[in-house]
Amino acid sequence: MSLIDLFQTIFNAFRQPSRLASFIFDVLIIAIFLYKLLEWTKETRAYQVMKGIGLLFLASVLARLFGLLTIYWVLNSILQSGSIFIILFILFTPEIRRVLERIGSHRLSKLGTVIDESESRRTVQDLKRSILRLSKRRVGALLVFERRSGLGDIAASGVALNAKLSGALIENIFEPNTPLHDGAVVIRGETVIAASCLLPLSDDTKVSRELGTRHRAAIGVSSVSDCVVIVVSEETGAISIAREGKLIRYLDEKALNNALESLLVQNDGLVLFPWNRRKKEAEK
Repeated sequence: MSLIDLFQTIFNAFRQPSRLASFIFDVLIIAIFLYKLLEWTKETRAYQVMKGIGLLFLASVLARLFGLLTIYWVLNSILQSGSIFIILFILFTPEIRRVLERIGSHRLSKLGTVIDESESRRTVQDLKRSILRLSKRRVGALLVFERRSGLGDIAASGVALNAKLSGALIENIFEPNTPLHDGAVVIRGETVIAASCLLPLSDDTKVSRELGTRHRAAIGVSSVSDCVVIVVSEETGAISIAREGKLIRYLDEKALNNALESLLVQNDGLVLFPWNRRKKEAEK
């Protein structure tokens, strides 16, 4: 449909009240979809590309309005070419998968879910003490908390456990020179489903060079899913948390407690920025 045809359709819709409602509904759905798409891809490479495509479309409209037919023909040919979408699909497969996972993970209700909050709070305190002990001893640890996006492929790369989450279990897993200490544990609810799992490393050039493999793995896996990762540095003992490809370092005890409660008790995600911590560094 050309620009003139589009304007003609809009004009006809306003002349016929019966079609006006469906036209407004149609535009509203597209507007909401585009807004959520921009929101979900924000601060990714795909977001910048989408802005570029939007600018090309705007330039095409302006060229048509001002009679710049050659420029309009070139821009319109680029936008209508199917090859550009194939290239975008190849380049941004992780971002596309992330968006589709978010769309598919929206649940209409949580009816029938029963949570023993007191038991969950005891688990939080037990796990917090173990993580703090690992930090004090400078024992490296990598805990991946599954949320809506399934991590079955990550869990399959390790050793299946399906054990109840406890502080003692986490400490035993990451004890140096034990069979399962190398790699990450994947936690689903209050169950450790696998240990010694392999995670994708972040290839973001903006990540600080001082970060080691654990931190890059935390950033990498949180970039391709909605999981939350807690990291204990082997070199410094510092506790960090990764979500949506961002890393916040040097969490104190209160911040760690808030994070664990958000994941295991409230089960409603994380509010990163209000936490009290000694130092905050955000790495994309």
